[in-house]
Amino acid sequence: MSFLFVVREGFSGMGRAKLPAAITVMISFFALVLLSFFSTVSLSFLNVIEELRSRVEVEVFLGNSMSEAQAKDAARQIKLVRGVSEALYVSKDDAAETFAQDFGEDIVKILGSNPLPRSVKLKFLPEYARPESIKLIVPEIQAKVHDADIRYNQSYLGQVEENARLFTLVTGGLGVLISVATIVLTGYTIRLAMYSRQEKIRTMRLVGATGWFIGAPYIVEGALQGLISGVLAAGALWLFSDQLLFRYEPLLYNVVQPSTLFVIPATVVLGILLGLFGSALSVGNYLRAVSKR
Repeated sequence: MSFLFVVREGFSGMGRAKLPAAITVMISFFALVLLSFFSTVSLSFLNVIEELRSRVEVEVFLGNSMSEAQAKDAARQIKLVRGVSEALYVSKDDAAETFAQDFGEDIVKILGSNPLPRSVKLKFLPEYARPESIKLIVPEIQAKVHDADIRYNQSYLGQVEENARLFTLVTGGLGVLISVATIVLTGYTIRLAMYSRQEKIRTMRLVGATGWFIGAPYIVEGALQGLISGVLAAGALWLFSDQLLFRYEPLLYNVVQPSTLFVIPATVVLGILLGLFGSALSVGNYLRAVSKR
């Protein structure tokens, strides 16, 4: 059996059952549109979370007993800690300049001396900028610099991670539900098509046709339905992103555009896979039921 024959039979099957195929394609289209939008929003949200993680900053205040040379050496030691991407040393003079910029006052003139401590501002690699990772890193820093006060916004970081987990669970759960519904719908349509041609299938089995010979055109039919749905859904996402958002919400477009570039082709592939899986499942169940009769 040639591949062209299987594809031709798949197209013929859609032509013989135009209404069920059209209904399946349209419902799958709406399901894939929802999936593509959920995926785009989810990926964009995760990109924002990664950006927030990259901005997480821990400040290590060094003891006044340290000399300038010891403080700089401590900064170099801290930079070697696993997960630290940047360690910026802030001298007492740098701290005074920052104070003047923030408050418009010269603290040395006000107090007659500079009481501000030396510090090291740390930034982390994205995979380490999590509350549980920073909690493990803090003792390593304290082991290198004993006389140090380490501070960071733990509650803010915890809230970011909690929101990320909640959003991932919600969108992931909805994505699974929509995918399952699409598979069931595709399988149901293919099963109806096979029932409508059960006499032909029975005849084919009597003359010795294999299960693959009988079922392959229906699997191709399901894949074609998924392909059409995926292309339509990808086109809808492109129109929404590159036409509506680009023209009327350019700031939002800049946020979601990197995710859209990935989701558009992924939607087409997902449509094919869901169609293949749904039709293959239905064909397998039908042929097993027929063989028991």
